[in-house]
Amino acid sequence: MEYETLAFLHLATILPAFLFATVILFIKKGSETHKTVGRFTAFLLLASSVISLAMPARVGPTYYDHFGFIHLLSIVVILSVPRAYIAIRQGNVLMHKVTMLNVYLGGFVIAGFFAFMPGRMLNSLIFG
Repeated sequence: MEYETLAFLHLATILPAFLFATVILFIKKGSETHKTVGRFTAFLLLASSVISLAMPARVGPTYYDHFGFIHLLSIVVILSVPRAYIAIRQGNVLMHKVTMLNVYLGGFVIAGFFAFMPGRMLNSLIFG
């Protein structure tokens, strides 16, 4: 699959995940809305992370002519989302909360920062 196609699929999953995750920060925790939106957000996060792993790094050093440092965030999300789900199923609210806050900060804030760096596709799309 072409890089641009993967990039748009990644955006199509990560943008709604970001919006839903932001909503979750402000709604009542443990409510049915929280659970439903949370499950959907988790699915979008996992899908987006898997898609991003298929995208070769275009900025910075690469490993095996494909993986860059940004891919580490994808792996962290792929490991963290199930961890947070298991934690809440076991009643460990604190671990769930901390894990999901870390996913939010790492997966959206840090990765988002890198996505807008000069030389990146999203930077070119937004700023020309």
